[in-house]
Amino acid sequence: MSTPWAVEVPTGYRVGTWEVTAGIASGSWGSVYEACRSGAPRERVALKFLPTGTVTARQLSHLTAMAGREMRFHQGEAHDRLVRCHEILVVDDPAHPALDGAVVIVMERAERSLADLLREHAGQPVPDAATLVTQVCEGLAYMHGNGWIHGDLKPANVLLAADGSVRLADFGLTAEVEGTHGYLPPIGSSGYVPPEYWTEQLGERGIAVRTTSDIWALGVLAYQAFTGGFPFPGAGERAWAAAAAEYANSGTPLPIPDEVPPAWRSIIRDCLAPTHADRSRHTAESLLDRMRGQPVRRRRRGRRLAAAVVTLAVAAAATAVSVSYAGDDGAFPGDDLLRRDAGIPEQYRQLIVVAGTTCQAPGLSPALIAAMLKVESDFDPDLSDPVNDEYGIARWTPRVLAGYLPGSVSPTPPAPPFPPEMSIPPMGKLLCFQSERLTAVNGDRGLLLAAAYRTSATSVNQAGGIPPKVKPYTDQVAHYRDLYTP
Repeated sequence: MSTPWAVEVPTGYRVGTWEVTAGIASGSWGSVYEACRSGAPRERVALKFLPTGTVTARQLSHLTAMAGREMRFHQGEAHDRLVRCHEILVVDDPAHPALDGAVVIVMERAERSLADLLREHAGQPVPDAATLVTQVCEGLAYMHGNGWIHGDLKPANVLLAADGSVRLADFGLTAEVEGTHGYLPPIGSSGYVPPEYWTEQLGERGIAVRTTSDIWALGVLAYQAFTGGFPFPGAGERAWAAAAAEYANSGTPLPIPDEVPPAWRSIIRDCLAPTHADRSRHTAESLLDRMRGQPVRRRRRGRRLAAAVVTLAVAAAATAVSVSYAGDDGAFPGDDLLRRDAGIPEQYRQLIVVAGTTCQAPGLSPALIAAMLKVESDFDPDLSDPVNDEYGIARWTPRVLAGYLPGSVSPTPPAPPFPPEMSIPPMGKLLCFQSERLTAVNGDRGLLLAAAYRTSATSVNQAGGIPPKVKPYTDQVAHYRDLYTP
């Protein structure tokens, strides 16, 4: 390979039962290789390598978040229009530091991408563009319907199987919808993001994105498939983005060649409506109906339905973590992580273990979670503090909790009371999120996480450590963490 790759993997390198046979493609953050199962050369897959140890601290933070998003998405979603994930591996190879610790996603091997097809037809429409774009929309409709934003839809991430059918791929920038938004780091493909992206403020959680960002990208992609060209003039993505911004500000209708069928011209214009508000009238599902030539279905999605989805997701999560079983030796899961004789209520132990092992964030542990619950509420599931708008065993503020509930799609924060099954597991998710942002401070990572929980990662970074106002709180957490650690 003559060009630099984000992750260089030699031919013949083995990961799990797979052996690398050739390079496929590389982006800024990861590289994809063809591989076959050892002893079965016809069983070919694609291995996506995401590095961990050969980048700067800031890049590592982005990569860790991207790998986590992609892993969560693949573990939870499957559809005919999404690239299939066979397994997820982590390289354990200290002898090769550049690869040691890399996350490897084992996926089905596609024949080529839409980007390859566009290059092959060089400025001309691609064959059967209508079917191709419809299948892309099928994938988006599934993702949006399940609370995900793709976040990086572009021709290189639209893969084509041997039979020509579409698979959406590359979910490193996929965002979970929290109410009306998801949040992504300020990276991506500038030629495929909507004009309002450039005016969004960069907050602690990244840039806010909506499903209408994917709709815009779908419009750009559809224009390319039907015409072979780009909808905005210029040489390269920066120029395209500038031209798209000028289009959005001018109010001038988007010109589309007459060769594009009228129904598709209308769809592309709606996808490329200049504002989020204009595009929000057209969901991936309603666009899919139009692509298929069917009447657009109108569905009422009121607060009661959204709240029911959240309640069912929480109930499912609670069912998954609240049952504990003793092993043959009489020990319970988590006994090596959390003392049993230190006053932790037995009914919360498994919830605490789940929260404390959500990710590999330094300092996160079941003992830390238990200590925080002790200091926050003295394990009181019915705590109610309306003055501070905090409720339940973990003292959640409703609007904050809404962003960390599994599968949350409701724009309305949940109403207290918050049972422990709802309150405890999201603590781990929040602390994992905060850990990625505690980049400017040194000290006891567990106590820094506890301080961020009480304030924010920004406050901890600005203070250069634990802010004085929460020092009494973290001192108590330190005491109980020591008490609860086996």
